[in-house]
Amino acid sequence: MMNDKLVFLGLLYFIQGIPYGLQSSLLPVYLRGAGHSLTRISFTKILYFPWVLKVLWAPLVDRTGTKRCWLVGTVAGLALTCLVSATISPNVQYMAVAGSLLAMNVLASVQDIAVDGAAVRLLKGQGELGLGNTVQVVGYKAGSVFAGGGLLAVIDVAGWGWMFALLACVYGGVALFVWGAPVLDGESVWGQGEGRSKDVMQPWKVWRKLLSVPGTPWMMCYVLTYKLGEQGAITMFPLFLLDHHMTARELGVWNGVVAMAFSICGSSIGGFLLSQYSIGMLMRRVFMMRTVSMVFQSSLLVVLEPSPLMKGMAVLSLSLQHFIAGLITTLTFTTMMNCTQRAEESIQATHYSFLATLEVLGKLSFSALAGGMVDTVGFPIAFILFLFLTSSSALHVWRATETGVLKEQLKEQPK
Repeated sequence: MMNDKLVFLGLLYFIQGIPYGLQSSLLPVYLRGAGHSLTRISFTKILYFPWVLKVLWAPLVDRTGTKRCWLVGTVAGLALTCLVSATISPNVQYMAVAGSLLAMNVLASVQDIAVDGAAVRLLKGQGELGLGNTVQVVGYKAGSVFAGGGLLAVIDVAGWGWMFALLACVYGGVALFVWGAPVLDGESVWGQGEGRSKDVMQPWKVWRKLLSVPGTPWMMCYVLTYKLGEQGAITMFPLFLLDHHMTARELGVWNGVVAMAFSICGSSIGGFLLSQYSIGMLMRRVFMMRTVSMVFQSSLLVVLEPSPLMKGMAVLSLSLQHFIAGLITTLTFTTMMNCTQRAEESIQATHYSFLATLEVLGKLSFSALAGGMVDTVGFPIAFILFLFLTSSSALHVWRATETGVLKEQLKEQPK
C-alpha cells in the first residue's frame, strides 16, 4: 500500500514539474534561438504568478468536490492545453505562447493544491512523511529535467508541434491513471470539512496571529531575498553560454539534465546533513560556499572566445551552482517549518503557505527583471549586482546565527 502511495504521488509531482522545466530551461533557449530579446524572454517569468496567487483559490479546492476530480480535471486540462500549443508557431505568435504558458501554470498550481491535500491525507506517521517528501522533491525536479533537457532534444529533432503532442499524451495517460487510482478511494467530498469557516470570516485576526509568531518577520525578509542573486545568475548564465560558447543542444544536456541532477543530489544530501548537524551551522557554511561559487561564475564572463577549457569551467560552474541551490532549498524549507511549528496549531498550515508564497514571489519577481537588466547594462555589471545580492543574503544569515533567530539553532544538534 505504501508503494502505491509513493508511485501515485511521485507521478503527480513529476508532471507538476514539467511546466517549470519548460519555462525555466527549454523556452528561454528556444526563444533566444528564434531571435527574441532577453527582456522579452525574462518577462515570461511573470507567467509564474498563478503560483503566488494560488492561496486565493486554495479554499475552493479544499472545500468542494474530491481530490480525484480536481486532479483528473487539471491534468486533463493540461493535456488539452498542450494539444492547442502544438498548433502555435512560436517564432511569430509570442502572445499565444505566453497564453498557453499562463494556462499551464494556472492548471498546475491548482493541481499542486489538490496533490498536496491528497498527500496530507495519504501519508501517516513520520516515516511515510519523510518518504513522501523525498518523492515530492525528486519527482518535481525529475519532471523539470524531462521538460528542460529531454524535450529540448525532442524539439530540436521533431519540432515544436510534435513536442507538445508528446506532452499531451503524457498528461492524458496520467489523467486516466488518477481516475482509476485505488489510493484515493474513500476520500471525503468536502475535503477537510468546514471547521475553518470562522477564520475565513475574520481574516485580519488570522493575519495578526501569523505576524506575531516568533521569527516570522525575519523569515519573511529571508524568503523574499535569499534567492535573488542566485536566481538572476541561474537564469542569465546559460543564455550567456548560448551567445558565446554552447549550442542549444549542449545547453539542453548540461543545463537541463546534468545541472538538475546536481540539484537533486544537493536536495537529497541536505536531508542527510540535517540529521548530523544543526541547521544554523549548515546555513552559515553553505551560504558562504554559494558566495564563492558566484565569484567563480562571474569571473568566467570575461572569457568570450570559445575553448574546451572554458566549456569545462562553465559546466563545473553550472553543476556547483545547482548543487548548492538544491542544498540551500532543503535547508530553507526546513527552517520555514521550524518557524511554523512555533505557531498555534490552528494556523500552522496557513503560516507555512504564506511563507512558501513569499518564497516563490521573491524568486519570480527578480527573474522577470534579470533579462532587462542584462540588456541594459550587460552581463558583467549585472553579475556584479547578482554577486552583491548573494553576499548580502549570506551576511543576513550570518547575523541571524550570531544575534538573531538562528542563534539557538546554531548550537542545537539534531535529535
